[in-house]
Amino acid sequence: MTNKTHDLSHLTVLISGASVAGPALALNLMRYGARVTVVEKAPELRGGGFAVDFRGHVHRRVLTEMGIWDEIHVRQTHMGRQIVVDADGAPKVDLPSDMMSGDVEIFRGELAHIMYERTRDRVEYVFGDSVATLTDSADGVDVTFEKGPARRFDLVIGADGLHSRTRSLVFGDESRHLRFLDHYVAGFEVPNHLGLDRTGRVYSEPGRAIALGNYDGDPDRAGALLVFRSERLSYDRRDPAAHKRILAERFAGMGWEGPNVLKALEAADDVYFDAIAQIHVDRLTQGRVALLGDAGYGATMGGMGTGVAIVGAYVLAGELALAGGDHRAAFAAYEARIAGFAKGCQKTSGNAGPFFAPATERRIRSRDRMYRLLASRPLAAFFKRLTEKSATNIKLPEYPGA
Repeated sequence: MTNKTHDLSHLTVLISGASVAGPALALNLMRYGARVTVVEKAPELRGGGFAVDFRGHVHRRVLTEMGIWDEIHVRQTHMGRQIVVDADGAPKVDLPSDMMSGDVEIFRGELAHIMYERTRDRVEYVFGDSVATLTDSADGVDVTFEKGPARRFDLVIGADGLHSRTRSLVFGDESRHLRFLDHYVAGFEVPNHLGLDRTGRVYSEPGRAIALGNYDGDPDRAGALLVFRSERLSYDRRDPAAHKRILAERFAGMGWEGPNVLKALEAADDVYFDAIAQIHVDRLTQGRVALLGDAGYGATMGGMGTGVAIVGAYVLAGELALAGGDHRAAFAAYEARIAGFAKGCQKTSGNAGPFFAPATERRIRSRDRMYRLLASRPLAAFFKRLTEKSATNIKLPEYPGA
């Protein structure tokens, strides 16, 4: 039963995007009675995806209050140690699981499914459609869709990722907001040639790297993560064949498992490919429209983007409840509380590309020495606190109970 003082049943909210940020906000708003619609361009809820982790007391508090902390543990990857290897596969650096996988790790698709299952009966999900236009006015937002009929909502939330359509419509072209970080990343499924069992291996050559990991215990499957340093490339983001050509060129002649990975790439039908980049906007809200998660403060990898999105969804819903649905007050409070927190987490993502793919042999050796030291027993606890610093650098108020 929703607390009458903070009842949002009068509020209609459109959320664009059903990856993680969208269902997270839907779950939090649902607790206060808001009438929520989630529109997602994919024909169904996306499964799989990269593993994402949570770290520290802030993530734990938010996930616990959302009611999903225990189930995340039930469905976690149980990923173990990851080892940096040389061209022959011999270990060079042993990275403990909590260094790479946080307190708990889960596949992005599994996390989305948990939240979807908890909201599907009280939240309207529209798959296979997307926002075409937005017209913001004093008393609502008129929305047209690529396929469905036009509708009006009190609020619209862009939770549609790094390449957000909502952000482009309201806050300007992506080129104004996307900051390229000199690297690209790809991921796809490969045969488990190494017989990995919830462990991973990372191999680097100057400017490029391959990481292989088995996250789910399936003896036949592994996931490949490819990172390479590059100038900004021109390609069609929606053309998988172009992605494969780029990867084949950039990883030609790669040692270790390179030939096997490129062979698997030819047959792969699930290739993810994108720039390692960040989103920086001047404001997270405008009128009755707000940005959440990667759409507003995204980092492709290494910036705890999923954790920030979950916290952002919790804060946005909580501020709307505190304000009784007054979006002006709620949006201002959301922006004030989240903007600095998100930027702090983004700073860590600038290290993701250079960690996997140092530019020179000298930098590879330097990276190995540093992580060998940080993984040692005397410094392991210090490094854990260091990795949690950004994830916990926010003071959350006591939001109304639902």
